Amino acid sequence: MLIAANNNFLIPNGTFIVVLIAFILVLGFIGRSVVPYLNNLLTERQEQIRGELEAADRAKADAEEADAQRRAALEEARAHAREIVAQATLTAERTVTQAEGRAQEAADRIMQAADAEVAIARQAAVEEVTARVGEIVLAAAERVVGREIRAADHQDLIDEAIAAVRAETTSGAAAGAAGGRR
Repeated sequence: MLIAANNNFLIPNGTFIVVLIAFILVLGFIGRSVVPYLNNLLTERQEQIRGELEAADRAKADAEEADAQRRAALEEARAHAREIVAQATLTAERTVTQAEGRAQEAADRIMQAADAEVAIARQAAVEEVTARVGEIVLAAAERVVGREIRAADHQDLIDEAIAAVRAETTSGAAAGAAGGRR
């Protein structure tokens, strides 16, 4: 029965006490040397993580600030581009208006020059026709009378006829010019 008493696990024997003392010594050793080392490592790791989180927060804030600056610069560039487009449009409109004004002035000058040329040509034609009519009248009168009439003798009659034709032509030219401008 003694064997049975030694096999009972509820009764402590010498091995149990030795194992218990060794366990307490190992636990004490771990508590005094390993745990503080592990605590230091964990504290350092916490500080490193905390620093990385703070750096991430700072980077996020910097990124948001940079994004805000980028947006502001982009909006400023857009506003500047709108100003440039508005100025270019205004300049183009002014240029077109000036060109239209110059073109109208040139057209008016050309019309005035053409009117003057027409008046000169009409006057030259009237004078030529008048001279030719005078010659024809003289030729007809010579035939009718049967003798030669000298232009110097009857210059008064010729001058009166020329003046009458010019008066009719001038009044007709003024009426034609006024009708053409309407």
